[in-house]
Formats: sequence, structure tokens, C-alpha cells
Amino acid sequence: MDLSSISRKEAGALGERVAAHYLSERGFEIVGRNITRKTGEVDIIARKDDTLHFVEVKSIVCEALPDPQGKQDEYDPSANLHEAKIRKVARTAEWYTAERDWEGDWQVDGCLVWLRRTDGMAHVSYLPQIV
Repeated sequence: MDLSSISRKEAGALGERVAAHYLSERGFEIVGRNITRKTGEVDIIARKDDTLHFVEVKSIVCEALPDPQGKQDEYDPSANLHEAKIRKVARTAEWYTAERDWEGDWQVDGCLVWLRRTDGMAHVSYLPQIV
């Protein structure tokens, strides 16, 4: 699938779907997507064992996927995973857990998704407990 003509919004939605699939494949149960409260939005809410994970997804369409040895090139979606956004996700997580009287553990995670422009192949990097 050629991603040359997709918008940033479409790339973000595709990245969120890829991230949800990635988490599901690793034993997470997806319990919510794009949850909005007055404090902000959470892209994915997942549960694994007795912990809720509030996942902020950052996606980018790029020419080449990251190097498997961890070398970064100019394509780094983590640049958009800034402190103010993480605080909003944490506040929204607090709101969400209070609404549901959740008494278990919860954490804020990040998920970076690189989408290769020419064929739609994806690379995912999961960042647990970014707060």
C-alpha cells in the first residue's frame, strides 16, 4: 500500500491501528480507543494482567524504517511525545480511572510507529511507563 497521498490525520489513525494490533499480539486487551475527556484524549487504553495502560501513539510516514541496531535517522516520532502531551494523557487517565472506580495499577505508555511511504510496512517501538 503506497502511503504517498495520505494526510497526517490518516497516517495518525493508521498508526493507532498498527499500535493496537501490536499490543494485542503481545497479550494486551484493548479496552478503549480515542477516549476523550475535558482533560484531553488517550489514543489507546489497554489492559494486561491487572494494569491499565494509557498509550499515547505517535506516528510518522517515512522513506525508510529505523535501523534494527537502533541507529536513528531524521525520522523520529518521539520528538512529538513531549512533556505537555504526556501530562494531558496522565490527567485523562486519572479522570478515566476515577469514573470507573479503578483500584488497580495504571501507567502511561508511549508507542512510536514508523510507516514506510512506499509500501506501508510499519515499525513499532513500545515505550512503557513514560511518566
